[in-house]
Amino acid sequence: MRLKSRLPLLLSITLACGLLSCSKTEDFQTDLIEEYFPLAPGKYITYRLDSLVFVNFERDIETHRYQVKHLVDAEVQDNLGRPSYRIYRFIRDSAGLTDWVPNGTYYITPGEDEVEVIEDNLRFVKLHMPIREGYSWEGNRYLPDNPYSSLYDFSNDRDMETWEYYYDRFESIFSHQGYDYSDVWTVEQQDVASNIPVSDPGSFGFKSRAVDKYAKGIGPVYREYYLYEYQPNPSGVSPFYSGFGIQMWMIDHN
Repeated sequence: MRLKSRLPLLLSITLACGLLSCSKTEDFQTDLIEEYFPLAPGKYITYRLDSLVFVNFERDIETHRYQVKHLVDAEVQDNLGRPSYRIYRFIRDSAGLTDWVPNGTYYITPGEDEVEVIEDNLRFVKLHMPIREGYSWEGNRYLPDNPYSSLYDFSNDRDMETWEYYYDRFESIFSHQGYDYSDVWTVEQQDVASNIPVSDPGSFGFKSRAVDKYAKGIGPVYREYYLYEYQPNPSGVSPFYSGFGIQMWMIDHN
C-alpha cells in the first residue's frame, strides 16, 4: 500500500523532468548569418551612393551622387589576427561613365555567431545570431568614446557604444528607387533627430540615423548612415553644419 500511494507522485516527477529536459534541448532554428553576408574572393556588390556635403563654409547642404563597388579581394587576417576578408572599395560617377577609382579598404570578419566590419580601426558588429524579429545586441560595443572626434566637430557620436542594434522586420520584397530585393532583414541601429530639416534657424539641431538591410544570398543591399549637427550661432559666428550622411542601395552584384 505504501508503494502504491507513492506511484502517482513518482509519475508526476518523471513527467515534469521529461518536460524540462525537452525545453532545455529544444533549438530555435533561424537563418544562418552567412546566408545574409556571403563572402568569397571575387564577389562584389555595386551601390548607388548619395552623400551629404556641407558647402559654402558648411552653411548649405548639397547631395553628391556616385556609384561605389565593394569587392571581396582575399581571405586574410584582421588586425586581431582572426580569419577575415579584405574588401576593396571603388568609386565612379553616378551614371557609370567614368573609370573606377580606388576609394579605400576595410575588413569583414565572420564569426560563429556574429559578423564584424572593421574600417578605419572602428569595429562594428553588424549581424548577430539568432536572426529573429526583436533580437538585439550592442553592435557598437567595441567603439571608443567619440569615434569621429578627429574628423568632425559634433557630439552625435557621444555614447555610440551604447546603441542597440535589433532585427526590426523581415520583408519578402523590399523596393527602393525601382529596385526590388527579396528576403530582406532590416537591422535598426539609431533614429533620433531634432530641428532637422532646420525649421528654426536660431535653435540647435541634429540627426542620428543608422539602418542596414540585408538580402538573403546577396548581403547588404541598403544603408542609411547620418550623423550631423546644425549649430545656430556658436561664439557669434554664422550657423554651420558638421558631420556626414550617406544613403546607398544595391544596383548590381555577382
